[in-house]
Amino acid sequence: QVQLVESGGGLVQPGGSLRLSCAASLSIFSIRVMGWYRQAPGKQRELVATITSGNNTNYVDSVKGRFTISRDNAKKTVYLQMNSLKPEDTAVYYCTQLVGGSPKYWGQGTQVTVSS
Repeated sequence: QVQLVESGGGLVQPGGSLRLSCAASLSIFSIRVMGWYRQAPGKQRELVATITSGNNTNYVDSVKGRFTISRDNAKKTVYLQMNSLKPEDTAVYYCTQLVGGSPKYWGQGTQVTVSS
């Protein structure tokens, strides 16, 4: 069974930090692009960050300098370190594996709420 399980979300004050984790059951995790999407209420789903098998990363402009995506292939886990969080970062964050530039598998999502 293909499974992606996100964790690490929660309520944090503006300026705070969270680290999201995504544990994968995918047998080909080590050779695929992984990414994080987020979706805020009333907003379209947004691709936040991606990381290739060679650890090349890309970020949406709004999170550059604040978020860091990383992966541990031995643990089949991808992380999203989020620093200097802002209220506009509030969303459900989803882990995904991208194939051919499109998301193929999804996790259930983890809620991130940035509020004082």
